[in-house]
Amino acid sequence: MKKFVTTLVVLIVLLIIFVMLGPFYVLNEGEQSVVTRFGAIVKSEQDAGLKFKTPMIDTVVKYPKRILSWDGDAQRIPTKENQFIWVDTTARWKITDPLKFYESVTTIQQAYSRLDDVIDSSVRTVISDSPLAEAVRSTNLIKESEHKVAIEIKADDSASKSVEELLKNTSAIAAFEEIKLGREELSKEMLKAAKKITPEYGIELIDIVIRQIRYSDDLTQSVYNRMIKERKQIAEFYRSYGEGKKAEWLGKLDNEKRSILSSAYERSETVKGTADAVATKIYSDAYGQDKDFFEFWRSIESYKKTLPKFSKTLSTNMDYFKFLYNQDGR
Repeated sequence: MKKFVTTLVVLIVLLIIFVMLGPFYVLNEGEQSVVTRFGAIVKSEQDAGLKFKTPMIDTVVKYPKRILSWDGDAQRIPTKENQFIWVDTTARWKITDPLKFYESVTTIQQAYSRLDDVIDSSVRTVISDSPLAEAVRSTNLIKESEHKVAIEIKADDSASKSVEELLKNTSAIAAFEEIKLGREELSKEMLKAAKKITPEYGIELIDIVIRQIRYSDDLTQSVYNRMIKERKQIAEFYRSYGEGKKAEWLGKLDNEKRSILSSAYERSETVKGTADAVATKIYSDAYGQDKDFFEFWRSIESYKKTLPKFSKTLSTNMDYFKFLYNQDGR
């Protein structure tokens, strides 16, 4: 009995020592592990739970099982037209084969270094083979929406059609290149190129996204100059259209003025003619009633108008002055 108790105690002590040496480890959700023994890979675990390893011999290397992000540095890359742009990309990736991952890169930090090389290379290759417009635009929406100068026209159909024709022919309408792929498709091309290499490292690339594209300093100035030129063209179109409408309205005003003046002159001449006719009739009636008085009155009225204008009168011995000294005109 005593021997049995001793044996049990020894077994319990050995068990405690064995447990203290750490034969178990916990693999949490979102983790996976590789177990190595003296540098050689023994096994890999991807399911969460309590796992067993040989104490003091096996080494457990844990890796994240969740999706990880990669953020690269912005690269200055030439486009197909040899115009330099800065491209900033980001990507998502995860470890799908921990055994290959351990064999090829071993650590997460080393994995980021490998991803830098692979993704940067694919981004540079795709951007260098693509036109600038493909990199900065995703669709042809701006082209399909007919980039026109917005002018509110309140006129008849013929005027509206003529202005629309001017808008089609004017250089103020910006010309945009046709997009065949676009930024999203270029991102897919980058992913396709990079995914050919990453499985060698036990890594799966989920996506590559172009986070930002900005022009280099020399290209920025060129773009600004083009924008200024387009704005000036649009402004010039506004001026031309305004000058045309101004000339049109001035012509209408001038025609209306001439019409009003002509109508007024016609009316005034009609009134004057009627008045002259009435005055002539009155004079005729008055002259018929007393011929001598009418002649006397008309001469006196004439003297009132003409004599103040004479600075000097050399003689009044004229028939014109017959009523000046004699009321009978003799």
